[in-house]
Amino acid sequence: MRGLNLKTIKKIDKSDMLSLLLDFPGQCKAALDIGKRTELLFDHNAFNKIVFCGLGGSAIGADLVRSYLYFESKIPIIVLREYNLPGYVDNSSLVFISSYSGNTEETLSSYLEAKNKNAFIITISSGGKLEEYAHADKITFIPIPSGLPPRCALGYLSIVPLAILGKLGIIPKVDIDSSIRQMIEILDDLKDNSLKPTIAQSDNLAKSIAKKLYHKFSIVYSPSVHFDVCATRLRGQLNENSKALASSHVFPEMNHNEIVGWQNPRRLFKDFVVLMLRDSRAHPRVEKRMNITKDILNKEGIRVLEIYSHGEDLLSRIFSLIYIGDFISYYLAILYGIDPTPVERVTYLKNQLVKE
Repeated sequence: MRGLNLKTIKKIDKSDMLSLLLDFPGQCKAALDIGKRTELLFDHNAFNKIVFCGLGGSAIGADLVRSYLYFESKIPIIVLREYNLPGYVDNSSLVFISSYSGNTEETLSSYLEAKNKNAFIITISSGGKLEEYAHADKITFIPIPSGLPPRCALGYLSIVPLAILGKLGIIPKVDIDSSIRQMIEILDDLKDNSLKPTIAQSDNLAKSIAKKLYHKFSIVYSPSVHFDVCATRLRGQLNENSKALASSHVFPEMNHNEIVGWQNPRRLFKDFVVLMLRDSRAHPRVEKRMNITKDILNKEGIRVLEIYSHGEDLLSRIFSLIYIGDFISYYLAILYGIDPTPVERVTYLKNQLVKE
């Protein structure tokens, strides 16, 4: 197993994802500034639904908004990862079209449908065809910095929409500015005291967990309310950064199906590790379910690792789990000797689709 010292990291991380991870709190601050200074090209806030359209790294920010506002939003927030829009999208819908590159074909298809349905549209990207469409159609376009892997633009793709929703008065009970600034402080503290590569493994939460995931299959569990986005994010980061297969599920739903599956094939269980993402303020019955499930898995010989959220504010607790998970996936990539940034199979797939 490779070491996780800075020399080894720099040798393997040729694309320097480390700098992006370390700068993530700064990205969140920049995202807040972008959202606050954005001027919308429509004057309306009587929506009966909010719809986000995006894929992959461009959709996870929408998942975060939905999870965070589960109780605060008085109207439904829906995240769509498709070419086509369902019938309920209409001229009373606020539709966010998010594509980091601006060229995601599914998202561009959704944009054209939303325009035809006369929905109120806000587009977010670093350029591409989406920017061209928005300018030509006089649709609100919010530019975000280019040059990042889409999954590394989470701050822009979540905080900008949150700031916009605050500006529209759709989430009046949430003090977005204050919550984001508290969250940034928590992330900086985590980075400096628990996550950055100069911290030894004995004191580095992410390094320690990454070593326990090395050559293992990871199963990520979380509470469903507020923290399902954290489980989805970690699964995706293990896939894209670590180039490692992983799965995810949420409580309490997991207790109604998947818990029964933890009986076979037992011969593979030695190669499985469960990551439970915990929050001390989760529903008390969900907390009890997670504790009972942990005991069941331990009796089967399954290794269960628990990761707890940090901070008082909900946004801080969500982002803290995401930030810890991002570093775990990064260090696991280094252990495998893989540059975490390139996603060659995604690139190959897109090239093949163009040929067809």
